[in-house]
Amino acid sequence: MILLLLPLLLLLCFISYSGSSTKPVSGIKGGIVTLSCGSEDREIVDIRLFSVWKHIPVCEERNCSGRVCKEGSCDVIINDLRLSDAGKYFLRVYYTNDQRELERQIREYHLHIHDEISVKKGEDLKLDVVLINADKVERNSRSGWTEVWRRGHGVRGHGVSSDRLTVSDQTLIIHDFTVTDTGTYRALDSNNEALITVTVTESVLDSKGNLSDTEHRHHWILLVALTVVLVVLMVLITVLIYRRRHRDYFKGESTEFRGQRTVGV
Repeated sequence: MILLLLPLLLLLCFISYSGSSTKPVSGIKGGIVTLSCGSEDREIVDIRLFSVWKHIPVCEERNCSGRVCKEGSCDVIINDLRLSDAGKYFLRVYYTNDQRELERQIREYHLHIHDEISVKKGEDLKLDVVLINADKVERNSRSGWTEVWRRGHGVRGHGVSSDRLTVSDQTLIIHDFTVTDTGTYRALDSNNEALITVTVTESVLDSKGNLSDTEHRHHWILLVALTVVLVVLMVLITVLIYRRRHRDYFKGESTEFRGQRTVGV
């Protein structure tokens, strides 16, 4: 048994560690992001991807159908980004050096996810930003960034800053949405690094994708106003054309009359 483990123990003796600073990476919800290893010129033996919480399997097949895939010698692609993907990642790259010794390099990444949502007035604004690694959520207002949620603080100990806010699982809910709730929201970790940034706008469509009653009224008023303007312009143009034609007509009549008087004299 010892003889069988001896090669493995000798192999581990050659493993060295070289760290690097955290590399910021950003992506859009539903999009893709690349965690670049920067070791294309080395003979890569193996790669391992970890989040703070778990090991993440990386599909290394040529036609990979998984969400996390290897590209090139050691780059990792994350497809169909989710808000829950935000946070820190560690990529362990195992390669052989010039002396054919096995070395390990660890790359650290901080993934920041962006999203945009639109909410109809009076409905609930649901932000899936209360991640397990989120420490607080802020909103960008005229006075700067204002805290709306902090873990373990606020109303009834749920971290929210008002009675209009509640937290369910990993979702921050703002009830009875108004135009004043629009803006940019961001979730930060304990180091004040952005995990998620969401831009919130007011929707002009109802649940069926049609214009809301308010927007229908606005469009109707605009249509009536444009119609009135067009009618007035048409009337003015008609009057100007009429006056121009008759002015030329009377001018011709006057010239002819003066010519007749001259001949008579």
